[in-house]
Amino acid sequence: MSLSQHVRLARVLALAVPALLLGGAYLSQYGFGLYPCEMCWWQRWPHFAAVALALMAYAIAPVRLWTGLAALAILISGGIGLFHAGVEYGWWQGVTSCAVVTGGGTGNALDDIMNTPLVRCDEPAWTLFGISLAGFNFLISTVAGLSILALLGKDRRV
Repeated sequence: MSLSQHVRLARVLALAVPALLLGGAYLSQYGFGLYPCEMCWWQRWPHFAAVALALMAYAIAPVRLWTGLAALAILISGGIGLFHAGVEYGWWQGVTSCAVVTGGGTGNALDDIMNTPLVRCDEPAWTLFGISLAGFNFLISTVAGLSILALLGKDRRV
């Protein structure tokens, strides 16, 4: 049985959105020096899972199941993004640990530790119109995840 147009679009979105968000995260990290904090990493893991689940939707039946699970993973990342944005805006307390960027490997362990930057979870590395990267992840992931689920619910042929 052929896939409906809605299911095909949902499957494309389930793969494209997390892949593009991860690509943007790595571009900002390696291209612009915006290193991730601990909660930034938490937001990436569900996107990795979503990419894997969406790829399964291209290889293994039932397509709706894998696409729906990918949408749920995207929504989970969005929820973590909301929590992280709330910490950045001071709405609630976040984690007490911070991430560190690995040192340059100069051979002197003490120098590497002392020169390693600390990345705080409660200070946004970058904002646009007052919205942090975590806030954008929340907005994009929530809209995308809900859109994918809505597309899957349009018809139940497959």
